[in-house]
Amino acid sequence: MDIQFTPEDLAFQKDVRAFLADNLTDEIRGGYVGGHVDPGVMIRWQKILNKQGWAAPNWPESYGGTGWSITQKYIFENECAEAGAPAVVPFGLKMVAPVIYSFGSDEQKQRFLPDILDSNVWWCQGYSEPGAGSDLASLQTKAVLDGDHYVVNGQKIWTTYAQHADWIFCLVRTSSEGKHQQGISFLLIDMKTPGVEVRKIDSIDNQHTLNEVFFDNVKVPVENLIGEENKGWTYAKVLLTHERTAIAGVASSKKALHKLKEFAANERVGSGSLADDPLFNAKLAKIEIDLMALEYTELRAIASVSAGAAPGPESSILKIRGTEIQQQVSELAVEAGGHYSHVMNDGEAVGNDVAWTSSAKYLYGRAATIYGGSNEVQKNIIAKMVLGL
Repeated sequence: MDIQFTPEDLAFQKDVRAFLADNLTDEIRGGYVGGHVDPGVMIRWQKILNKQGWAAPNWPESYGGTGWSITQKYIFENECAEAGAPAVVPFGLKMVAPVIYSFGSDEQKQRFLPDILDSNVWWCQGYSEPGAGSDLASLQTKAVLDGDHYVVNGQKIWTTYAQHADWIFCLVRTSSEGKHQQGISFLLIDMKTPGVEVRKIDSIDNQHTLNEVFFDNVKVPVENLIGEENKGWTYAKVLLTHERTAIAGVASSKKALHKLKEFAANERVGSGSLADDPLFNAKLAKIEIDLMALEYTELRAIASVSAGAAPGPESSILKIRGTEIQQQVSELAVEAGGHYSHVMNDGEAVGNDVAWTSSAKYLYGRAATIYGGSNEVQKNIIAKMVLGL
C-alpha cells in the first residue's frame, strides 16, 4: 500500500487549506457547546461546503458528489479536522442519503437528495427501541398497511437531535413471519405528521441531544417506503457500515491529541510543565501509537474501497478501536485538567475552558462504545465475518 501523496494530491491539499482559510470563520470554528456542535453552525457550514460543491465527498457524482479519489477524501477529512471545522449534519448526508440513492425510487431521489445536500431538511434516525438497541432485529414498532398508507405505532429511543428534525428514517416491523430480520421495512416519516411525539432525554453531560420518539397511529404514505417491504434490514446494514466507519473518528482524534499535547506543554506543574511528566508522557505515547495503528487500518480500508469494494466488516474494527481511543484521549484530557475539569449543573465552565470542554467530551463520550452498535456486538461481527468463527 503506497501512502505517499502524489504531486496532484499535494496540490489538492493546498486548495483545501486555502478554502478553509477563506471560509472557516472564528464564529463557525467556535460553534461548540461542550462536546457538541451547535445545530445552526452545522447547517451553515454544510451550506458553505455545498456552494463549493464539497458537501458530499462520498456521494456518486450523478447525485452531487465530488468525484474525488479516496486519497482526496482522506486529505479533506484530515484538513477539516486539523482546522477545527465543525461536523456536517450526518443523519442526512452520511446515513439516509446512501440508502436513498442506492435503493430508493427515482421519485424519492429527486424529492429528498437535493434538500439533504444543502441541509434544507434535518433528518434523525429511528432505529433503537427500549429492548432493541444493539439487538436491533428485536424492534417492535409496527407499520400496518391500510390502503395507500402505513399506520405506524411504537417507540424509538436515543434519537439524536430529534427535537430539530423535519424527517425521521425508521426501521419498522411489517411482518412477524420468519426470522426477525426478514420482517423489517425502511420508512421515511415526516415529523410533523399527527401522532408523532418527541420527549427529551437529558444526557450525562447535561445537554439535550437525545430523545424518545413515540408513534400513535401515524399515517405514512406508501411512497415513503424505501425499496421493497420486509427488505429494510438489508438497507439498514448498508447504512450501519457507513455510520460505523464515520464513528471511528481518526481525524478528530488526531486533532484532539494535538490539542492535548499543546495543553500539557503550557500547564505548569512545579518548576516544569505537564509535558515533562514521564508518567503522563507514557500514557500519551501509548494512545498515539494506538491511533497510528488505527490510521493505517483506515488507510487499508480506504485502499480496499478505492479498488471498488464497499465498506464491510472492517468498519466494525474501525468502530471498536476508534471509539476506545476517543475515550482514552478524553480520559487523559480530564486527568490533565485536574480539578478544572469540573462541570457545574447548569453547564457553565469552572476555571480553565479547555479542561471544561474536555470534561464535556469525556461525559458524552462514555456512549461512544455503545452507539452505532455496541463494541461487544461489533466483536461478534468480526468473529463471524472476518475470522470465520
